[in-house]
Amino acid sequence: MAFTLPDLPYAHDALAAGGMSKETLEYHHDKHHKAYVDKLNELVAGTEWEGKSLEDIVKGTYQSGAVAQNGIFNNASQHWNHAQFWEMMTPNPGAIPGELEKALTEAFGSVDEFKKKFSEAGVGQFGSGWAWLVKDKDGSLKVTKTENGVNPLCFGQTALLGCDVWEHSYYIDFRNARPKYLENFLDKLVNWENVASRL
Repeated sequence: MAFTLPDLPYAHDALAAGGMSKETLEYHHDKHHKAYVDKLNELVAGTEWEGKSLEDIVKGTYQSGAVAQNGIFNNASQHWNHAQFWEMMTPNPGAIPGELEKALTEAFGSVDEFKKKFSEAGVGQFGSGWAWLVKDKDGSLKVTKTENGVNPLCFGQTALLGCDVWEHSYYIDFRNARPKYLENFLDKLVNWENVASRL
């Protein structure tokens, strides 16, 4: 069965008040994400990966390391990353649920310290990539960064929060100010209920 582009969980203009414009979502979701889905369907057709779950494809093609699998991995991982990313944002962020706040404070010292580390990871990712809050295999919370489409699935981690730091994610709204984009993401766009549900 072919992969499909998931609908946004909100209208294209719903995040505008929080700093992510309708134009950004039209390009990012409708064009960039759709291109990953279309290319993935094209690349897996007739291969051992046809009919496999997206998670299995990401993990299997990352571990294989075969050059022939790179295109499949890149498009599968970016499809997965973006499907999570849309759910990790909301027009109505609200307060951080108590259980999540407690876990962040225990892991990082405070919520502010977590935000600082997360922003530093995103700013410090040279070129394209992602910043992540993950639950590691031992149950501990960590902030990580990955290049290009690599994601926590590749390392057996659970993605709790991810932020796309490819330029197409922020250039329309923030130009080259990646630090400002990350600060805005954490303060005005994160769906903390979604993050807590992943915990």
